[in-house]
Amino acid sequence: MITRLDQIIDVLKNNEKKRLVAAYANDSHTIGAVNDAVELGIVDATLVGDEAEIEKTCKAHNFDMSRFTIVHEPNELKAAQKAVELINNGEGDMIMKGLVSTDKYMKAILNKENGLMPPKAVLSHVTVMENPNYHKLLVVSDVAVIPQPDLNQKIAITNYVIKVAQSLGIEKPKVALIAASEQVLPKMEACVDAAIISKMADRGQIKGAYVDGPLAIDVAIDKESAEIKKLDSMVAGDADCMVFPNIESGNVFYKVNTKLANAELGAMVMGAKVPAILSSRGDSVKTKLYSIAMAALVASK
Repeated sequence: MITRLDQIIDVLKNNEKKRLVAAYANDSHTIGAVNDAVELGIVDATLVGDEAEIEKTCKAHNFDMSRFTIVHEPNELKAAQKAVELINNGEGDMIMKGLVSTDKYMKAILNKENGLMPPKAVLSHVTVMENPNYHKLLVVSDVAVIPQPDLNQKIAITNYVIKVAQSLGIEKPKVALIAASEQVLPKMEACVDAAIISKMADRGQIKGAYVDGPLAIDVAIDKESAEIKKLDSMVAGDADCMVFPNIESGNVFYKVNTKLANAELGAMVMGAKVPAILSSRGDSVKTKLYSIAMAALVASK
């Protein structure tokens, strides 16, 4: 079982290399992360973008440009569309956002005629987080894409975090459905939805995991809190995954962990034909490298 993000690199070195397509990859952070991934032997890479800018960036940072396949497209939106086209043509196993803005990147992926969306698919952002104060990795969702997921979207999100956790070698992950209380309070939608999803898992409608909720965040990740509150649960105090009821709660958790607790992470969007890396343009090279590694790991399953 993988318990640290850097262990993913070691696992991938023994797997068949996946093909990464980076959209509008003109910037040093994107090229640097892709260069590290190629150097580590975990992916082959195609950079779609302005060839002159890519060459300039590679020279400035001593990246060997010959390591990459370069597809020249200087227009930001067209570069995202070209990256999607390469995936649809079978020339890539995962897609990565470069310097392209999120709206243009997502527009290319969501295009009904030429995008990467299966019918009725739900797109959701999944983060794998390594917090120095927690004893294992945490898989959390959704912190960036769906503002107010409905019940069906929460079911999809639950299945995505299970898939990602299983790719980390967790045979039967423990999924906590987060709410403000572990009580089933009929007037709180988060509690009601969590109770429904939990019961669905009990009945085998959601497979491959222990799923429990509603759970307040303290009882989800702290054994002492779970014991004090006398919760009889396979998940409480030892969650592998957390499904948040809305983007506000998920995003606050994400940023508190990264800014105050020095958590490191890898993140991607699930639900498209291939894993889609949606890191911020300001993310570190290490975060982007871990995101590439996570996407490659999920693409291998």
